Amino acid sequence: MTHDVIVIGAGLAGLTAARELTRGGFDAVVLEGRDRVGGRTNSAMLAGIPVDLGASFVGPTQDAVLKLAADLGVDTMPTYNDGTNLIRWRGRVRSYRGTIPRLGLLALLDIGRIQWQFARIARGVSVAAPWSAPAAASLDTMSLGGWLRSIGASPSSRDLMAILSRVTWGAEPDEVSMLHAVRYVNAAGGLDRMLDVVGGAQQDHFPAGSHQIAATMAAELGKRVRLNSAVTRIEWSDAAVAVMSSDGVFEARRAIMAIPPAHRLDIDIAPAPRIEYQQLSQRWPQGALTKAYAAYDRPFWRDKGLSGQSLSDEGPVFITFDVGPASDGPGVLLGFVDARGFDALSAERRRSSALAGFAAIFGPQAANPIDYLDQRWGVESFAPGGPTAAVPPGSWTQFGPLLRQPVGPLHWAGTETADEWTGFMDGAVRSGQRAAVEVAAALRN
Repeated sequence: MTHDVIVIGAGLAGLTAARELTRGGFDAVVLEGRDRVGGRTNSAMLAGIPVDLGASFVGPTQDAVLKLAADLGVDTMPTYNDGTNLIRWRGRVRSYRGTIPRLGLLALLDIGRIQWQFARIARGVSVAAPWSAPAAASLDTMSLGGWLRSIGASPSSRDLMAILSRVTWGAEPDEVSMLHAVRYVNAAGGLDRMLDVVGGAQQDHFPAGSHQIAATMAAELGKRVRLNSAVTRIEWSDAAVAVMSSDGVFEARRAIMAIPPAHRLDIDIAPAPRIEYQQLSQRWPQGALTKAYAAYDRPFWRDKGLSGQSLSDEGPVFITFDVGPASDGPGVLLGFVDARGFDALSAERRRSSALAGFAAIFGPQAANPIDYLDQRWGVESFAPGGPTAAVPPGSWTQFGPLLRQPVGPLHWAGTETADEWTGFMDGAVRSGQRAAVEVAAALRN
């Protein structure tokens, strides 16, 4: 065969798999349809500061991506967390500390009750095989939103959970299976670990941008990475694969498809996997999430004792972070934006809408940045979609066992297939490592 392994997709999962296999002595080639590496990581410059257009944050227990970054010489820095947070709620802006805002005693008690009941359910759900849980069938028939209504969650609690759902999956609570929500939180080590800054998943970020991890791996792999090589068809037998791409035909003994489940159907596979694999792709859709950045001469919110972190029950900006440098300037606000409605606007209207959202939280100074940009992942021309899959009810119990089960010489990677930190950069790296181990074992047999 021309190669030992063909890796399809040059995101963190695919590049990690190729790196591991190459270091193990195997001949791997990576085919990427875009004109860049990185997948759902990408960076841009804003007022002279690198910012992440895609995945940004890392935190404790995300050991796979942190070790990889350290090995590659990619440094992290703490996410700014000094001062109080803000929440724009029911037309009023108020301050709070911690992860969960205090919206009154009754609301606080209700959120505590929801967290306790969610954690109690989660203890009975395995991350590796959630479909095997005693309550799997009932949990997978309802959505997260349906569960919240079933336990009598207050309107305020449901609105707070909607913010969590949008930033986590790029979807509304009614669009996400309760079984998926529980399994996803378990894979992150619990709600606190997933939501917190200090001690949680937003604790640190990469000052040079997370895309530097992918770019450095690609530089190591050199000519093994082939850009503008969109794969259209795979033909396979038990002993070999032939991959047709816009860059020609490649042959190997094994292949790793390191792409989101929703995009597996974009590639014609012959012989076709059994119908359940196709149905899985249809039932594992990507969410939709947009990011907006605004840069200022200095981080004026810090002067007011504010952290730059905020929540809002009004769109389009519904959660923010200060991702600027530790020095006094420039200041950079990151806003997660509800893609619905926003993505269809013109560039000028998107800018004015996002800045109005920043100003409604941080005051009129936020309406006049020195630089602005936004990234709409849902309208990407190649492999569009949000941060991770928004898995709807009924999917895990029907198709979950097939999510990463190989088909002949075809193996699967991508953060959606990870059992730890699913949906995060760490999950992507772990999935690439796992796929590399699978393929190496098969090649040695």
